[in-house]
Parts: sequence; structure tokens; C-alpha cells
Amino acid sequence: MTETTIFEAGGYRYMRGVFQYSGGVAAEPGFAIERARFRHPLPLEDGFAAIEAHLAALGRPPTAFCACELRSPAPFTEDGFAAFNRVYVGTLERWGIFRGGDNPVARSNVCPAIDPPPEPVFHAFAYTVEEAAGASGGFVAAGGADVPEGKANYRDHIVRRGETSPEALREKARFVLAEMEARMRALGAGWSDSTATQLYTVHDPHPFFADEIVARGAAPGGLTWHYARPPVEGLEYEMDVRGVPVERAI
Repeated sequence: MTETTIFEAGGYRYMRGVFQYSGGVAAEPGFAIERARFRHPLPLEDGFAAIEAHLAALGRPPTAFCACELRSPAPFTEDGFAAFNRVYVGTLERWGIFRGGDNPVARSNVCPAIDPPPEPVFHAFAYTVEEAAGASGGFVAAGGADVPEGKANYRDHIVRRGETSPEALREKARFVLAEMEARMRALGAGWSDSTATQLYTVHDPHPFFADEIVARGAAPGGLTWHYARPPVEGLEYEMDVRGVPVERAI
């Protein structure tokens, strides 16, 4: 099992990933993870300000911020994605979260194929609170697409690059499902602990939905399919998973 690192200032532990996000987070003992979705998505700067205000109202520091879901106008080039990520982590650095190239915060960032935002926006975010009766623990596995993380580039390592046949999509799905399972194992969780499984693709998942996803136990609470693309050109299929005791819309 991949080891996790405790981020004491946030009340959670995380699976190390790449500089722009971690592989996932889980609440430390005495804390619980909550998720909040913006009824009206907010541009990056406004979203960070709203998150900081929300946490302050709960008596929590900015370091309690542990995961987020972003929406972008269209898939980035690899250079464009790197430039965006440098802007994004600037606030995390100011908040005392991003240190020495190590980023504890889990993330997904996808691109709606219909009615996309004019600029990157916050769709939702997660954070830790002190454990309360009936609400404890929780985890968020970061978004993972049809490519291994941590390589020199995405293009040369995409699973079945350039292919979108049912067979190719099935292979992509298997790869991503296995990655979600690896991240959950690292966080001490599994499909039975999840409260939401999210899929991001513009391709039809029905040919493999029953035998690859449902039969695997990957959708105990159903599957939320977002008609969206992963954040980098050439990627076709992404998922994320969470198990949180409290969710709200703000």
C-alpha cells in the first residue's frame, strides 16, 4: 500500500502525487471531511476568497482546505496546463498548504463540453472540520484520467491514445478504475466506503457500465456522469471518488 503523509495543519493525511495535486486525502482521527458545491461556480480568485470566508465562518483555518473540483473552458495544451497549475498553487502556497513542491490538496479539473465557463472556475471544494456526532472520517480520491501520472509528458503515455472505440474506452475505464482503487487503498478506503463516484467523458459508457463499473462494486451510490472532457488535450476518460459524511450547496 502506498504510504500517506499527515498534514497536521489541515487535520488530514494525503497520498503524494504531482505538484499540482495529491492523489487523495483522508480525514485524520478527530476530524471529518465535508464537501460544498457552489450553486453558481466562481472564477478562481473569487472562489479562493469564498472558500477562505467559508472556512473562517466555521472557525477553520485555510489549511483545512483539502480538495476541490474545477471546471475549465477547454482542454489545455500540456504547456498551458503547467502554466495554469503554477497560478493555482500560488494561493495554496500563501495559505501554508503547498510547501517545497509538495501539494496535499486533491483535485479534479474537467472541461464541460456544453456551455463551458469562460475561464477556470470552482465547482466544489472539500475541507476538514472537527469531528461531530454522526459525522466523522471521510476521503476524497483525486481525479485520475486515462494516463499514468508523473511521466515526462501526457501524450506519449495515454492509454489507447487517439482511440475511442468501445473496446478502447473499456480499456481506458479499466485503467482508471484500477487507479481509483489504488488511491483508495492508500487512504484506507474502498468502493463500499464511497458516497459518490463521478465520471467525466463525452463518450458513451453504457457498453461497459454494467460489467466493468457496477459489477466491480464501483457505483454503490450510483454513478454521476458529467458530460465533460479531462483537462489536457488527448485525454478522453476521467473519474474521481469520494466518501464524505456531509455535503452542502452554497
